[in-house]
Amino acid sequence: MIEVMNSEHLSPDSPFSLSGRTALVTGAGHGMGLEIAKALAGAGAFVYLNGRMPDVLEQAVTEIGENGGVSAATVFDVMDDAAMSAAVADIEQARGGIDILVNNAGLRDRRELQDLDAPAVRAMLETNLTGPFMLCRQVSRGMREKGFGRIINITSIAGPIARAGDAAYTASKGGLEALTRALAAELGPQGITVNAVAPGYFATETNREMVDDAEVAEWLAKRTSLGRWGQPHEIAGAVLFLASDAASYITGQMIAVDGGYLSHF
Repeated sequence: MIEVMNSEHLSPDSPFSLSGRTALVTGAGHGMGLEIAKALAGAGAFVYLNGRMPDVLEQAVTEIGENGGVSAATVFDVMDDAAMSAAVADIEQARGGIDILVNNAGLRDRRELQDLDAPAVRAMLETNLTGPFMLCRQVSRGMREKGFGRIINITSIAGPIARAGDAAYTASKGGLEALTRALAAELGPQGITVNAVAPGYFATETNREMVDDAEVAEWLAKRTSLGRWGQPHEIAGAVLFLASDAASYITGQMIAVDGGYLSHF
């Protein structure tokens, strides 16, 4: 007889419901992180929004509450191991564990190889790769005990492909994609799925200068199948799917949300 592990945690009658589940989303004060948090809260999860600016997070919590969701702020820097560990412990004590972890916080510094010094490179690697690694390490302990968990890493299409003048960011996101596969292999037997969502060109505040550039818009119209920038809310569906029971047999995968950038030439 083949044993179906941890099936008691699944809800086949309502596979997209996250009712009763607790989520932690890093970098959730604005942009795509906030949209992800809103989607998870809208599906019934209690969502902890992480960031470094308390005022921004509280405003986001208020916005989620006004739309019927339940959330709270947790302030820490993903590069601060002690603060991160303390925050996770507080959440686990308050909620009995974290069911869904979304590693969304990221740092980008678009400069050519010779213009990037060691501190700049280390900051990107710490934020984009080491931080998620340590957070997965911390959160997965509780997930292992429950025999259930969903980890979603927000990578980038700059993981499988590259462009000039972006080497450190590309290396960090490629590493996060590889980490996703490695953790899927390691944590799967404990009922934990680990997947990645790779955004393409999204019209976020970080990309504001590019979004306002007519030449970039013209190039993107030709380069992507859908012919436009992605809007921040359009990242949330893929994350919600991977966090839900509808994706219970999916792990170690990367879903590109890029308007067809990777498949279009």
